[in-house]
Amino acid sequence: MLTVNELKNVKGKVIIVRVDFNVPQKDGVIRDNNRIVAALPTIKDLVDKGARVVLLSHLGKVKHKETPEVVEAQKKKNNLSIAAPALAELLGKPVAFCPETRGETLTNMVQNLKDGDVLLVQNTRYEKGEEKNDPELSKIWASLADGYVMDAFGSAHRAHASTHGIPSILKAEGKPVAVGYLVEKEVANLTRCVDVKDGDRPYVAILGGFKVSDKIKVIESLLKKCDKILIGGAMAYTFAKALGRTVGTSPVEDDQLDYARRCYNEANGRIVLPIDSVCTNGFENWTEKITTNDSNIPDGFEGMDIGPKTIALFTDEIKKAKMIFWNGPMGVFEQNDFAKGTIAVCEAIASLNGAFTVCGGGDSAAAVKQFGYKDKFSHVSTGGGASLEMIENDGHLPGIDVLK
Repeated sequence: MLTVNELKNVKGKVIIVRVDFNVPQKDGVIRDNNRIVAALPTIKDLVDKGARVVLLSHLGKVKHKETPEVVEAQKKKNNLSIAAPALAELLGKPVAFCPETRGETLTNMVQNLKDGDVLLVQNTRYEKGEEKNDPELSKIWASLADGYVMDAFGSAHRAHASTHGIPSILKAEGKPVAVGYLVEKEVANLTRCVDVKDGDRPYVAILGGFKVSDKIKVIESLLKKCDKILIGGAMAYTFAKALGRTVGTSPVEDDQLDYARRCYNEANGRIVLPIDSVCTNGFENWTEKITTNDSNIPDGFEGMDIGPKTIALFTDEIKKAKMIFWNGPMGVFEQNDFAKGTIAVCEAIASLNGAFTVCGGGDSAAAVKQFGYKDKFSHVSTGGGASLEMIENDGHLPGIDVLK
């Protein structure tokens, strides 16, 4: 793939950059600008080369199947205009904002750009055809550009008009398409977790989160690559019930029990499950908290975190690793009472010397940042869903493959 660093002769050229400005925000106030910060190296590179930079991004969800009133409310809530001043401050230069996603206003604003200018376009999901990879919409956007850079890893697993349609058209026209610095880094690091070398073994994956069904393909893919898979979080209770253990009122996917049982048996000891749990008599407003002696959870209690015996077991497995891939917290880490398991995993990974460690985005990335361990990882992915799909699909994502 061509990288943005290798893009030459872009002075005076309009380059569309697909960024990920899907920032957490409330009432028009950005609560975390990390995703905007992550896009700066690519934007600055193009600005310094004299390109005329047009930025496309989505923000939140706009469900076009809803009533017109609901759609308008969602558009208002997810207006991308809030990102323009935030980016301008970080860049140290003005950033123009186009309130339209197509039409004369957008065309004129692009045509009036000067070398080194930056234009941010309204939320791509304002367009009904964005998520459908609509050919007409892709053609409209592609007609504005002399080249394309993909720097939104968090959207690379979606074949949308702005991530797949535009580069497909421009590539067919012989115009350059490339990956930005953020995506280049993501692909390099996650590819290492897919194409495992002997020097990176033992390779240990740590999976948490809520549903087994969300991670079936990930588990199957990792079982072909990993030496051990440690499973915590709510998804562990489905495995526990499948193996005949009691789980109390813990969340379980009954339709996944057969899969979990088969998966565990076929892993031949490579799947490691919790051997004790911290439990409460309710998810919220609980009045009693206990730690079980084994992997059984009593009636009326719900598992909220892995227990101390499991922490010791998981820590021991992590200490042996030369490579780690982690996606999903070990418990309800948002509540301080149940953060110990997730923090212990952070600490164990942080203490490794010379190991290659990847946090696969999503809630685990939020936890890593919250507890102050972000700089202790070799790589913290910006895309939870994208990183999982890249693992699932042996390194392939539609928004990346189209650039090759």
